[in-house]
Amino acid sequence: MKHIGLFGGTFNPIHLGHVRVIREVKSGFDLDEILIIPTALPPHKKSEKVVDAKDRLKMIRLAFLNEPDYVISDVELKRSGPSYTIDTVRYFTSRMPESTRLYLIMGLDAFLEIDTWKSYKELFLLIPFIVIFRILGAKDDRTSGSESVGHYLRSRISKGYTFSPSQSTYIHDNKRPVFVFDVSPVDISSTLIREHIKRGISIKHLVPEIIEDFIKTKGLYL
Repeated sequence: MKHIGLFGGTFNPIHLGHVRVIREVKSGFDLDEILIIPTALPPHKKSEKVVDAKDRLKMIRLAFLNEPDYVISDVELKRSGPSYTIDTVRYFTSRMPESTRLYLIMGLDAFLEIDTWKSYKELFLLIPFIVIFRILGAKDDRTSGSESVGHYLRSRISKGYTFSPSQSTYIHDNKRPVFVFDVSPVDISSTLIREHIKRGISIKHLVPEIIEDFIKTKGLYL
C-alpha cells in the first residue's frame, strides 16, 4: 500500500518553516510521497495580497528541486473559481489506485475552522487527517494541542470520536481517523517575509537561497 500526504496552502511565499514541517511529517508517518498543492484563489484570504500563482508554484518547485518524493501539483491552479479542499480531495481520491491511502495534512489553526469550509462533513468520510502543531517548549503544549483537536471534534464534528494514546489518533466508527502530530517550532511566517521585503530587511535564513534569488529577480512583494 502506498501512503501519500496532501499538503495545501497559499505558500506566499514558501519558506524554510514550510519545508521543515513537510519533511518532518513525511518522516514521522513514513509517507511515500507528499503532494504539495498551492491554492489559486484561497477562499479565506484576500487575493490582492497573494502574488501570481505561477510564481508561487515556481518557488515551491525550486524548494524541492530534484526530490521526487515531493510532488508539486497544479491541480488547483487549473481549476476555475476559489480553491476548495473538498474538490481537491475528491479529485485525488477518484484518481488514485484503491491500494493508495491518502492523508490530508493541515495546521491546527486551519483544522479548528474546518466547520466553516465547503462540504466539511464529507471530508471526514473521505480522508484521514494529520493535524500538525508546534511545541514551543512548555511541557503541556503537546497535551493541549491534542486536547484542542479532541474538544473540537467532539463539539463540532461528532461525539463519537475517541482518543487512542498509542496511535496519537482520534478514531470513530464511521468517520476517518484524525492523527495529531507535533513538529519543531520555527518562528517564520510568509507574512513576516513579505514585511521584511517591503522594509528592505534581508530574508536570508528565512527562505531557501534559491527562492531568495527568485524573489529578488522577479521583484516580488515590493
